[in-house]
Amino acid sequence: MYFFAVFVLLGTGLTANCAMHSLTYIYTAFSKPVELPGIHEFTAMGLLDNKMIDYFDSDNQNKVPKQDFMKTQMPAEYWEKGTQSRQSKQQWFKVNINILMTRMRQNDTDVHILQWMHGCKGEMQPDGKLQYRHGTDMYSYDGTDFLSFDDVHSTWVAPTVASETTKRKWDKVQVLKEYTKGYLETECMEWLSKFVEFGKQNDAIPPKVHVFSKKAKSEKNIILSCMATGFYPKDILLQIKRNGRVLTKEDGVCSTGTRPNGDETYQRTDRVEILRTDVSTYTCEVNHAASGMHVEKEWDHTLPSGSGPIIGAVVAAVVVLLLLVVLAVLLILYKKGKLGGSNSSDSTSDGSGETLQTVATKGNNDIEASKALMKGSDESVDSAGSKDSGVRNNDIEASKALMKGSDESVDSAGSKDSGVPGDTPSPQSSATSSLQGGKY
Repeated sequence: MYFFAVFVLLGTGLTANCAMHSLTYIYTAFSKPVELPGIHEFTAMGLLDNKMIDYFDSDNQNKVPKQDFMKTQMPAEYWEKGTQSRQSKQQWFKVNINILMTRMRQNDTDVHILQWMHGCKGEMQPDGKLQYRHGTDMYSYDGTDFLSFDDVHSTWVAPTVASETTKRKWDKVQVLKEYTKGYLETECMEWLSKFVEFGKQNDAIPPKVHVFSKKAKSEKNIILSCMATGFYPKDILLQIKRNGRVLTKEDGVCSTGTRPNGDETYQRTDRVEILRTDVSTYTCEVNHAASGMHVEKEWDHTLPSGSGPIIGAVVAAVVVLLLLVVLAVLLILYKKGKLGGSNSSDSTSDGSGETLQTVATKGNNDIEASKALMKGSDESVDSAGSKDSGVRNNDIEASKALMKGSDESVDSAGSKDSGVPGDTPSPQSSATSSLQGGKY
């Protein structure tokens, strides 16, 4: 169950959009080691537009780049301080899982999971700058939402009775709420803009452009499509023109928006329904600034082929095939004596055909019939073997405050204080101080 929860949280609110970019950090901690390949007691990762850019786990104990532009653009000091930050967070998570287990009267028989996800999402503006649209700061525990931050009203939201205690405690810390809101709307956006720009400079892939038509519901119309695919990053300008004029939604243009291809590239298709007899000049304009590609491709007025002749040919082929099958069956029956009054059915023979016929007509050869009908080999069953069923699971949840320094704020500034007063321990502080009091 816990593996499933982790994957669900990974996908929360990270849907790709043509003009949107997101930066998200996810931390996952287990209450004890899980003896499964690829599953670590603690992991942390950064994702840019759903694409992993850095990674850390409790076994390797190093924050490492996962994209070439992160490796080339970020200095060695960034990775050294990032490693220290995540090692500190690992201790912080261990302490707070124990606090939650005690609060909920749980023992260490089962595996429990605490997870934190925070990040921001921005929309690309015409001037090339990102504008803040949404921030995420949430915790989950054992597969259930535990606590989240409402950045609009600057308050914590507790969906369960168990998290009410934490909500009341954190709502009283005004500096924590101000820091969280400031990080999401400002600092996170600064890092997002920087990483997006780095990605554009290093990994830009130009799109392939296709213009084609398909049949519409009405026989008088066709659907003209303009498709750009295989490009990265995902920011792209795509539009259909009629005699030089850009068509819009008011003209009936529909768009899929920018979608992932599955190979870390993107695609987008815009389409419009037009008359089959329209002789206007239609062009597909694509501008992919990151790769420096700008192209206008004209439709050659190739129309989709009609379905009548194709369907007729298919029907004719099926009829001919059926006739051949019927003739073949009649011929076989004739040879076996079932047609034309032959008495060959009363005879016995070593041939498999005659043996089955004898069983059918006389009904006194049950043993021989079972031998003939049960010809499946034992080997075909034995060799099939068995298939392993992998067990996947995941759970998550809960905790806040002093986790409020992002990796970047620590990595770039060295030792940035979360600013949380009192006995609330900071994951950026030393291991000793972070073990005092807990956060919940």
